Amino acid sequence: MMGPIEHLMLLDPADGIALALLAVAWLGIGAWIERANGARPSVTVLMAEHRRQWMQEFLTRQNRIFDATVMSSLRQGASWFASTTIIAIGGVLALVGNPERVQGVAEELIASMAPTFVWQVKLLVVALFLSHAFLKFVWAHRVFGYCTVLMASVPNDPELPEAGLRAGQAAELNIRAALNFTRGLRSMYFALGTLAWLLGAVPLMIATVSVVWLLWSREFASHPRDILLGR
Repeated sequence: MMGPIEHLMLLDPADGIALALLAVAWLGIGAWIERANGARPSVTVLMAEHRRQWMQEFLTRQNRIFDATVMSSLRQGASWFASTTIIAIGGVLALVGNPERVQGVAEELIASMAPTFVWQVKLLVVALFLSHAFLKFVWAHRVFGYCTVLMASVPNDPELPEAGLRAGQAAELNIRAALNFTRGLRSMYFALGTLAWLLGAVPLMIATVSVVWLLWSREFASHPRDILLGR
C-alpha cells in the first residue's frame, strides 16, 4: 500500500507549481481587495463607507421598514448562496468517490492516463474552495442577523448617547457580514477556476490568471466603482 508521500509523488511537478500559483493568487487578490488604506480603493472598501453612512441615515429615520427590508434581502442572498454551495459540495464529493467518470472524460479530451488518486486530489481542491465559500456564506448570514438585532435596539431618539453607539456597531457588523459574503463569492470564483485543473496544470494556471483578472476588474475597473466615485 502506498503512503501519503508516495501518493503525492504521483502529481506532476507542473501540478505543484500550478497549485502554488493558485494559493498565492487566492490569498493575494483577497488582501489586495480588502486593503483599506490603498490609494486605489476597491468596490468592497468603498461600499464599507456607504454602509457606515447608511447606519447614520438609519439613526434619524423614523420609518425603518425600508431598512428592515434591505437587511432581509441581504440575509436571503447569503442563505441562497449557502444552499447552492452545499449542493455543489455534495456533487463534487460524489465525483471524488467515483472519479472514473471524470477520468474517462479527461482521457478523451487530453489523453491523460493519470492514476485515480490524482483526479481525487484535483476534485478535493475544488471541494475545499466550495467548503470555504459555504462557511463564509453561513457566517455572513449569521452576522447579518446580529446586525439586524442591533439595528432594532437603536432608539428612535438620535439624541440619546446609546443611539449613535449602537448605530455605529450595527454598521461595523454590516461591514463584517458583507466582507465574509464577498470572501465566499471569491472562493466560488476560484472553485470554478480550479475545475480547469482536470485538463492539466497549464489550463489551471490560465484559469487562475483569468479569475484574478476578473476579480480585479470587478473591484478596481468596473462601472459600479466609477458610479460610487461619482464619475
